[in-house]
Amino acid sequence: MGLFNASDVAIDLGTANTCIYARGAVALNEPSVIAFNTANGVVEAVGAEARDMFGRTPANINPVWPVRSGVIADFAAVEKMLSHFVRKARGRTYSRGRVVIGVPAASTQVERRAVKDSANRMRVKDVLLVDEPMAAAIGAGLPVSEATGSMIIDIGGGTTDIAVVSLAGVVYAQSLRLAGGEMDDAIMQYLKRQHNLLIGHPTAERIKCEIGSAAPLEKPLKMDVKGRHLSEGVPRTVTITDTEVRNALAEPVRAIVKAVREALERVPPELCGDIYERGVVLTGGVAFLRKLDEHLQKETGLPVMKAEEPLSTVVLGAGRLLSDHALLSKVAIH
Repeated sequence: MGLFNASDVAIDLGTANTCIYARGAVALNEPSVIAFNTANGVVEAVGAEARDMFGRTPANINPVWPVRSGVIADFAAVEKMLSHFVRKARGRTYSRGRVVIGVPAASTQVERRAVKDSANRMRVKDVLLVDEPMAAAIGAGLPVSEATGSMIIDIGGGTTDIAVVSLAGVVYAQSLRLAGGEMDDAIMQYLKRQHNLLIGHPTAERIKCEIGSAAPLEKPLKMDVKGRHLSEGVPRTVTITDTEVRNALAEPVRAIVKAVREALERVPPELCGDIYERGVVLTGGVAFLRKLDEHLQKETGLPVMKAEEPLSTVVLGAGRLLSDHALLSKVAIH
């Protein structure tokens, strides 16, 4: 283990949230959003403050989510957002440190180069990229350097990464452009169809978190939802149940189960045996969806364990690499 520089940081640049590891701990976890004033180009707010502006801003304030489906959609916005976050996470440290950034395993060379270029334009000494599933496996405490297969299912805001790692390498990786965001969309469409109610993404996400589930619950849940009635155009409140939300989420959950089954079919038989023995680690924000681990276990026959800190698993793994130079040199993408 080498010592890490106080200005070294690890970044998990997610579609929904950006996490930063600095000085030995997760120093920042904020929504990946930045709000610009279109009249003068000035940054009005970043992170949680910018997210709270959604749907409530005057015409000249434009909140932007610059990462879509795990890919940078707006380079200038990402650079400004990352610079702000890194300054906030580092505190008073201004020296040029190294940056380790997690990227989706299935991202293209062009997408990886874009992430590297964005980070290089900040005041840093060196930028190293690592596959997110590998970082997640390290963050979850799996034996990534051993000759045994470990499977990770990382369901974030924009992508679902399914990967098998062994001997410090990614043996199999699949990235679905379907995750928490599509689940929110499914809830919005369901309410529009069944209740004639128009709601925004923040409300849909709240519904998913508060009463969403992947399998029937022991104790039924319900929730009052405010929105705009489609035909009457006036505010309306409807009460929805966990069963309705589960029906709304059925399609995205089915797609994730199908992708996990496909992965098991394509993994070398020796590693498949390891996975059936050791199980799968479930991580990412959607890991908090009630009964998702149980549902995946039932549908695949694999033991499924939720990571201890699903939101921070990738950044914790990337952060550990800052002080383990031997492992970093093995797993960094060249």
